[in-house]
Amino acid sequence: MQLLGVLNVTPDSFSDGGRYLAPEAALAQAQRLWDEGADYVDVGAESTRPGAPEISADAELARLRPVFAGLAADPRAWSIDTQKPAVMQAALEAGAAMLNDVHALQAPGALEVAAGSRVPLVLMHRQGRPGDMQRAPRYADVVDEVCAFLERRREACLAAGIDAARLIFDPGIGFGKTLEHNLALLRALPAMAERLRAPLLVGVSRKSMFAQLLGLQTPEQRLLPSVLTAAICAARGGTHYLRVHDVAPTRQALRLWAVLHTQERR
Repeated sequence: MQLLGVLNVTPDSFSDGGRYLAPEAALAQAQRLWDEGADYVDVGAESTRPGAPEISADAELARLRPVFAGLAADPRAWSIDTQKPAVMQAALEAGAAMLNDVHALQAPGALEVAAGSRVPLVLMHRQGRPGDMQRAPRYADVVDEVCAFLERRREACLAAGIDAARLIFDPGIGFGKTLEHNLALLRALPAMAERLRAPLLVGVSRKSMFAQLLGLQTPEQRLLPSVLTAAICAARGGTHYLRVHDVAPTRQALRLWAVLHTQERR
């Protein structure tokens, strides 16, 4: 199981807005995430929480460029969380080892940037945009519609000359979905992975679904259910990547599950 440790270089992310906006704070957090067991530090500079305003590529890069220099000085892997081709290109030139796009390479020029690289690509499903995606999300069949969208994006990637082996799909928990939609997708992850014939990335860390399910209002209160849900996704199969804020406890839960699972099979 590969872990992406979340690093928000933003003033307004839902979980830790502003805490890592300064480059020195961001780089110190990157070191912590790697040391705790992150396979990638997933750095982003535009909040995609519900209601978040969009920012320009120039504004995004102004936050990121000082951080890129520090990340590039470390041999460990990092990924860029962006939907803007200009930011993708700058990150790749700085040494990013993965592209993570919540807009699934739909922006003009994004497919071309991705095709010119050799890194893994995360394509996420999202209904709407951050400003309106949670107003009234609707699906006739959320699992089928999410899979169909991701299949179309795979075909677009193949047409652009991108090898299917580079693709990782994210069902987009919390992005234009109600609680019921989120739960349906989480229950269907093994079947989705089989249908899509690709590894899945799941991100549930500290999300508001835990406020709806368990009454946990602050992101910090949601650590335990986030870790448990990540472990359950791993145990059920189909999920190969987890995007998390709390790397150390998630890594511990995965190690415990692996030990118990190995003993169970003996």
